Amino acid sequence: MTTDDISGMGPLVARLSRGGQRLRHADRTHPWVLDTAVVVLVFLMFCLPDLIHGGADDGDGPRRFRLAFTQLPVAGMLALQVGLVLPLLWRRRNPVVAFGVIAAVFVLQWSLGAALRADVALFVALYSLALHGRLRQLPWACAATAGAMALVAVRASSAVSVGDALFFLLSTATAAVALGLMVRIRRAQLAGLRERAARLEIERDQRSRLATATERTRVAREMHDIVGHNLSVIITLADAGAYATDIAPARGKEALQLIGDTGRQALGELRRVLGVLREAADGPPDRPELSPQPGIADIEALCAKVRAAGLEVLYRTSGDVDALDSGVQLTVYRIVQEALTNTLKHADPGARVHLAILVEDSRLTIRVLDTGPATSSGPPNEEGHGLVGMRERAALYGGTVSAGPAGGGGWSVEAVLDLTPGSGGDR
Repeated sequence: MTTDDISGMGPLVARLSRGGQRLRHADRTHPWVLDTAVVVLVFLMFCLPDLIHGGADDGDGPRRFRLAFTQLPVAGMLALQVGLVLPLLWRRRNPVVAFGVIAAVFVLQWSLGAALRADVALFVALYSLALHGRLRQLPWACAATAGAMALVAVRASSAVSVGDALFFLLSTATAAVALGLMVRIRRAQLAGLRERAARLEIERDQRSRLATATERTRVAREMHDIVGHNLSVIITLADAGAYATDIAPARGKEALQLIGDTGRQALGELRRVLGVLREAADGPPDRPELSPQPGIADIEALCAKVRAAGLEVLYRTSGDVDALDSGVQLTVYRIVQEALTNTLKHADPGARVHLAILVEDSRLTIRVLDTGPATSSGPPNEEGHGLVGMRERAALYGGTVSAGPAGGGGWSVEAVLDLTPGSGGDR
């Protein structure tokens, strides 16, 4: 609970809470100060009156107890008080030793038949043992306290009945033990809550970092698909335009126009992706103008650009492809885009590409087969970023991607997605 939360409960509670927090902080930095203060307080409240009044007769009460108990000289009284109070300095660091010393002095004092107000130190030591000591030592301390209380009740039997004395003394000892255990349990609960809050904060930071890494991977994949495909189309069109400038100027002009259209489309898609990132970083104001994510309906336009770059693309679909959700359609579009981009990079000019998208029950299949030479985009035994990206996208829907040389020459890419509800998006 923070100070701001407590301040709503009232100014008095807020001041007490702030005072308690400052006291705990001071105690952590200077633990001897609080222990010394406890000793001084006990001495002033319980030892000093005995030293001042001594055995003086100031009424019927003192006279009655003077007859029942031994009157000690000031030096002997001071020695017993020191033995009872001084060990309280170690009541937190070594509560067993402090309790043992105080109990021994307590028994010695009552064996002499003396009664001192400083006997309250035994209950303070018992409280400290219940709070700071090992719990397995507490039963022995309680048994020793009960024995000491029985000795006090017997010695005080001439002034008060044994039953009344035992009831009062054992009730006080029980209250000291119960208070110590209650504070101990409360502190353990608070420590557990603080540990749990710290663990939840660490888990929250870890989830945030994982989400950031996932989003970076997604954006990198999107930018790879956008830039890689459009640059491949632009390079192919530029080469074809340069070749056609001398032979067919009209074809060269058409290639330049297609390069401009492709560049503008790539720039628009990059602005959309980067605009979403800027919106997430800067907040709601100045929202970018967003366009819908591409889907299966945009594959025909994608094929038209590839045809303009010099490849013959035969495209067909089977099944209700328009009923697919937007996430599946984006995945299909990006896989097709990457496969056609690889074909543009590695197939011979004028190669034929057969593209098929088939939907059968809960299964979607994408097949891309070209008639160009079966060359790989990377070194032997090493996958390019494009194939890795396709497999990552397919894995979101429990799918697989296989690529390799086709039987009759060329290159084949086949992706299979699982359309079963719950297989995508939440993976």
